[in-house]
Parts: sequence; structure tokens; C-alpha cells
Amino acid sequence: MEEKYGGDVLAGPGGGGGGGLGPVDVPSARLTKYIVLLCFTKFLKAVGLFESYDLLKVVHIVQFIFILKLGTAVFMVLFQKPFSSGKSITKHQWIKIFKHAVAGCIISLLWFFGLTLCGPLRTLLLFEHSDIVVISLLSVLFTSSGGGPAKTRGAAFFIIAVICLLLFDNDDLMAKMAEHPEGHHDSALTHMLYTAIAFLGVADHKGGVLLLVLALCCKVGFHTASRKLSIDVGGAKRLQALSHLISVLLLCPWVIVLSVTTESKVESWFSLIMPFTTVIFFVMILDFYVDSICSVKMEVSKCARYGSVPIFISALLFGNFWTHPITDQLRAMNKAAHQESTEHVLSGGVVVSAIFFILAANILSSPSKRGQKGTLIGYSPEGTPLYNFMGDAFQHSSQSIPKFIKDSLKQILEENDSRQIFYFLCLNLLFTFVELFYGVLTNSLGLISDGFHMLFDCSALVMGLFAALMSRWKATRIFSYGYGRIEILSGFINGLFLVVIAFFVFMESVARLIDPPELDTHMLTPVSVGGLIVNLIGICAFSHAHTHTHGASQGSCHSSDHGHSHHMHGHSDHGHGHSHGSAGRGMNANMRGVFLHVLADTLGSIGVIVSTILIEQFGWFIADPLCSLFIAVLIFLSVVPLIKDACQVLLLRLPPENEKELHIALEKIQKVEGLISYRDPHFWRHSASIVAGTIHIQVTSDVLEQRIVQQVTGILKDAGVNNLTIQVEKEAYFQHMSGLSTGFHDVLAMTKQMESMKYYKDGTYIM
Repeated sequence: MEEKYGGDVLAGPGGGGGGGLGPVDVPSARLTKYIVLLCFTKFLKAVGLFESYDLLKVVHIVQFIFILKLGTAVFMVLFQKPFSSGKSITKHQWIKIFKHAVAGCIISLLWFFGLTLCGPLRTLLLFEHSDIVVISLLSVLFTSSGGGPAKTRGAAFFIIAVICLLLFDNDDLMAKMAEHPEGHHDSALTHMLYTAIAFLGVADHKGGVLLLVLALCCKVGFHTASRKLSIDVGGAKRLQALSHLISVLLLCPWVIVLSVTTESKVESWFSLIMPFTTVIFFVMILDFYVDSICSVKMEVSKCARYGSVPIFISALLFGNFWTHPITDQLRAMNKAAHQESTEHVLSGGVVVSAIFFILAANILSSPSKRGQKGTLIGYSPEGTPLYNFMGDAFQHSSQSIPKFIKDSLKQILEENDSRQIFYFLCLNLLFTFVELFYGVLTNSLGLISDGFHMLFDCSALVMGLFAALMSRWKATRIFSYGYGRIEILSGFINGLFLVVIAFFVFMESVARLIDPPELDTHMLTPVSVGGLIVNLIGICAFSHAHTHTHGASQGSCHSSDHGHSHHMHGHSDHGHGHSHGSAGRGMNANMRGVFLHVLADTLGSIGVIVSTILIEQFGWFIADPLCSLFIAVLIFLSVVPLIKDACQVLLLRLPPENEKELHIALEKIQKVEGLISYRDPHFWRHSASIVAGTIHIQVTSDVLEQRIVQQVTGILKDAGVNNLTIQVEKEAYFQHMSGLSTGFHDVLAMTKQMESMKYYKDGTYIM
């Protein structure tokens, strides 16, 4: 296995063995050849891994690792001359090198055993990540200085990629075969490893995914701990040569015992010389040297980015086209060659996983931006990482994920809406997993199908819960209004989901009306009754969201207000009034969307119960599509108002419940003493609790502006506007801007013209 310890390999004079302080400053024009060399090396390493998988079908894993270590040790001892060059190695250092060799053998064992379980494509996607990528991932997950939102997004992509391999990758064909890739457990080691996988209760492929993730973390820790040792013994190349040599001595007795006690599948070792040479050179030697050179000539982050994309793309290409070993002799040894090409198929899950791995590797390996952690530029002679901190690098960065989850859970339980969604989500998940468990136990397809349907419903609850949580996040420099409108967006998306569901249920019901199918109602009644009980609890919990929406204008809650004004050269000032008044709770689209989802499920459970009774008592199979048709229409009719209201809010429509009050308020403003006229009144609902507005008022030159601002703010606050911006304009302002006093009178005439525009026939007031 290759080991890369940083910048101690220099391609040039004086580049023997000392530990460099960081990457050599190479002009960007000269980096091209190193990037091309790195990409080509990763391509060849992918070839070597695919060939390794073919070899492991006929060679025991311990024998395989022994041959790789032997070939690498011979090459590096001949070219590096670790015994004749450099300072002498002490006894204490030999002990450390021995431990280094043992750890290297263990990680190689995990790596190649994972290769036999998952195949080369998935092994390349999981194991071939740079140290800086994994360190950034662990930093985001377990520290409070993960590098900001970008790194958190990269960590999320990495986790999603692993989950895709575990849940959505259909590479489970090997689990259906009678034999494992190694055949019947032909040694105590393979028996122990397969027993450990079986103990986890997962298929061999999924166990291999977990094993490779463990091996990746161990590899990064192994490289990190080895950096100082490589400096002490005279460089990473010398340590690499000595470690491989000791590994050969350690594995030699084991290989001899295996050769005596187990039956070999290899008919001719001579025919395997070329495949093994390919693997040793591409996987062990070339990759190590090229990575060492490129880490000196380029930044570590650039090496990680330029190296990850070609190896992942090569893995996808070979996963689709690689079907047989390179040599004819090895192809002849594969007795079930017609089955081998289907062992590890290129599924949709693995393609999605590869995309997320590429995105995660690019984000996690990218240098931290200004205001976040510094950029890793190399290692000191003692092996300590060196960072370049820029400007305000010591500012507070994002929280670690465990702390974020803990704080989010605390916020969820503090607020009534989010707390109710969370409790109902837990109840729904509990019922879902009980259904799935009982369905698998009894082999009931109906229970399993309904369990996955409930799991889909949980996704709507999760979205509603996340929206309720985000709506309370504080405003930032970028999102200066805060995140209150996320509830509107969540309700709109939930409404669209329900429309899509209603449409497909309607189309399926129409098709079944023409030709009603026969149904097995054996398990429908208990499942539907259980679902109905759960959904009735949700109806009781969320019914306030529906009733409160219809009675929003009569709602009341506590209020507070504060005002600000700023004067600029005596010609304009802005007054801002913010309050949370009686009309503040106009529409919580998020809670309405959650309520309608639960209502749709409740209607579905009632429909199933009614249709089941009619089918069992009278044999009316047409009752099922009729009930489904009726439910689809009800869902559609109930969700249309939600989508309509959400669209109006997103389009910044004047709140309908405040329309007449605002018209009266504008008439009152016109009568304020000292106020000549107003223009550009704009009012809209920002979120469920905020109605915002802006208005320009023209006042006389001798009036006290702050008094006018307070009066206008009070009038509009009584009309329901609790986030107000007022711009005061005097006649001198127009004279200053246009040089003519007629400009002010033009605005006054325009304002009087606007006053004549009252209502259209539909009652809409035009501002």
C-alpha cells in the first residue's frame, strides 16, 4: 500500500531525503506537466486495482499482499539503498519501523478484503481519497472549526455518497450466490472476516462498504502518525523501503503455512508474473513516487483535487467496460467467467455516489476562504502541519455537526409548532418501522409497501420541521430579512407534492374503474386502522394551523415596536417601524402544508377501510378505485387554497386581510398636519408574522419630521404593518435635485392622480 508523508521527495539536485517545509514555488505554466502526470498515474492505478480484483479470485489475500510487498521492497531497496545511505537507525527507531510495518499490513488486509467484497469500482470510490479530504470531513463532523458552510456542504455530500452505496446500490448479486468470492472459507482469516461481516447483519457488499470506510480512516491516521517517523529515519522513501522489507519478513511464515495447509487455485504462477508486475508498479510504486513529487511541486489541496477526478472517472469507465483479466491464462482459470461480469454491476446508486464523491472531494480539498481556517501549505521538519492564516482567519466559524444537532433539537422543543411536528414525526417513524419489521417477518408485501409509503410521508414532515427551525434563524448580512419566508416556500413545495400525488391517484383510479382488479384484503384492515389512529393524532395536533389560518384577522398576540430615523443633509430621512401586532399571524403555510399531508393520509386510511368493508361484505371491487377517486379530488380541492395563498405571498401581493385597513390608513395619512402628500406605497406579507411596507411622504419645510414619522408609523401599525420604512422628502430636496421648484408640484399632481384610482370591480386596490 502506498504511503505519502508530504514534501520530502524533490525531483532535482539536492532532493534526496530531507523534509521540506512546504511545496516548492513552481510557476503555474510549469504545473501542467505535473497535473498531467498525476492524472495519468491515477488512471494507471485504477487499471491496477481492477487487475488486483481479478488476481484475488485465484490468489489468497495474504499471499497477494505478500507478493505486492515483496515486489515493492525489492524495487525500493535496489533504488533507494536504505542501508547504505542516510544516518544509522537506532534500536528505538527500528521498533517504530516494525510497528509501522504491522500497521501497514493490517490496513492493506482491510483494503484488499474490501476489494473482494465490493469490487474495484466501489473500492476506488471509497478508499482513494486524499488525507486532506478525510481530515476536513472529520473536522466538520467533530470540531467547531470545520471551515464554514462550504466544508459542511462537502461533508454532507460525502455522507450522502456513502449512504447511496449502502441503501441505493443494487450490487447484492454476490449475496445470492452459493459461494463467497474466496470460495468456501479456506482459511481461518477469511472465516473470521466473513463472520464479522455476518455479525453486522448486512450483505457482503454492504459490509465491504463499511470495512472500506474504516480502512480509509485508519489509513489517514496511519499517514499522519508516520510523518514524524519518516523525518527521523531520513525521509519517507527510506521508511517506505524498510517498512515493506519488514512486512515481507512478517508475512513470510504465514504464507508458508497457507501454502502447506490450503489448496491453491493457481495452476501456473509463472503466468501471473505480468499481472502482478502491473499491480506492483501501478498501485504500489508509481502512485507513491508521483504523489510525493506532486505534493512538493503543488499545494496539497491541488494534488487532492486534480487526483480525485481522474481516478473516479476511470473507475466508472472501467466498471462499465472491464469484464475479463488481462492475461489469457488468468481468464482460463475463472471457471464461472459468465457470472463474473455481473458480480459488481454499474448501478444507478453507484453513479450517483460517484458524482457526490467527486463534489465532496473538490469541496473538502479546496483551500479555506478568507475568514475561515488557513490553507495547509506543508509540514514542518517535525511533521507538524503548517497553515497560512489570512486576515480575519480567527473569526468564528461554523459549528460541528453534533453540536448543531444538539442546538437544533433544543430549538425544536422550545417552540410549539416545531415541537408538535417533531413528536408526530417520531410517532410516524415508529409506526413505519413497526410496519416494515412485521412486513418482513410475515413476508407481507402490503405491509412493506405501506411502510415505505409512510416513510415518504415522513419526508414531508422532515421538510416542515426543518422549515420551522430555519424560520427562527437570525438574520445575516446576506439574508438581511432572516429566514422567515422559508415557511412559505415549504408550504408551497408541500402543496405541489400533494397535487402530484392527487394527480397520480386520480389517473390510477380512472384506469381501475374501467377494469377493477381483485384485491387481497387480508392485511388491509389492521394496517389501515393503525395508520388511521396515527393520523388522527396528527389531525388533532395540527388542526390549529388550519383553523388559525381562516381566523387570522381575529388572531392576537403580544406586540412591540421600535423606531429609527436618520437625517442626511436636511433633505431626506428614513423612519423604520417594526412591530408584531394583531395581524401578524396571517398565514403559516408550512403548518398548513403539514396539516394537509396528514389530512390526505387520514382520508386515505378511511378510504381503504371503507373499500375493504365493501369488498369483503359485497365483493364490490370497484369500491377501491371509487374511494381513491373521491380522495384524490378532496386532496386537490383542499390544497389549491394553500398553493394560491403561497403564490400570492411569494409574488409580494398586498395581504388580502389588510387591504381595506391599509386603504383607510392611507386616507388618514393624507390628513396628517404638515404632510402634503405621499407616493410609492408598497405593502406585502414577508412571512407568517411580518407584514412589511415602504412609503415616501412629502412634507412642508417647517414641519418636525420625527413627529410626522411617528404619526404615519402609528397609523400603518394599526392597519397591520409591523415592518415599515418611511422616507421623508421636503420641497428643498426637489429644488436641490432638479434646480426647479416645478418638480415638486409634478410629484404632487401625480399623487393626486393616484388618489382617484380606488378599486377595480374585483375589489383590488391599486397603489
